[in-house]
Amino acid sequence: MKKQLSTEQRVELLDTLKERFEANAARHKGIKWADVQAKLEANPAKLWSLAEMERTGGEPDVVGFDKKTGEYIFNDCSPESPKGRRSLCYDRRAWESRKEHKPEGNAVDSAAAMGVELLTEEETYALQKLGDFDNRSSSWVKTPDDFRDRGGALCCDRRFGRVFTYCNGAESYYAARGFRGSLRV
Repeated sequence: MKKQLSTEQRVELLDTLKERFEANAARHKGIKWADVQAKLEANPAKLWSLAEMERTGGEPDVVGFDKKTGEYIFNDCSPESPKGRRSLCYDRRAWESRKEHKPEGNAVDSAAAMGVELLTEEETYALQKLGDFDNRSSSWVKTPDDFRDRGGALCCDRRFGRVFTYCNGAESYYAARGFRGSLRV
C-alpha cells in the first residue's frame, strides 16, 4: 500500500485540518497552527496516517503538545466512534478465536495499519474533557495485557453526562463500537 499523499491530497488534508483546528480552538489552547503545519509538512508519513484517520471518519484534531518530546498530539475527535472503523473485535487473537461470524478485522491491527495507536483509558477520559464524544457509540481502548490475557478488552463511552469504562470479551464486536486513534507528530 502506498503510504504517501499526492500534492493535491496533502493540500486538501492540511486545509481540512486547519479549518478544524481553527473551529475548535478550546481543544488546543496556546498552540499555533503555523507550528503544527510546519511539523506536519516535515513528516509525510504522519500526514498519511492523518489522512487515514480522516478517510475513516475520525475527524482528527490537535488535543495537546508534549513538552518533553516536542510532539503535537492528534486524536480522533468525531462526535461518535469513527464509522469507518466499527464492527471490529479487539485484536487478532480475538479475531482468530471466533469460529463463526468473524468481523472484517480487529481494532489493534487496523490502528497499526493506519500508523496510529488506540487511545488508552486515560487518554479517552482526557479527550472527554474537551467535548462530548461517544454518546451513542463506544470505542475500544488499549487494554492492559493482564486483563487481555484473561479474555477481556476495555471500551469507553459517555452516557447520561458521564464517561464509563467497561469490558467485553475481546472477540465481541458491535455496529456501534469502533476505536479512536492517537498520533504524535
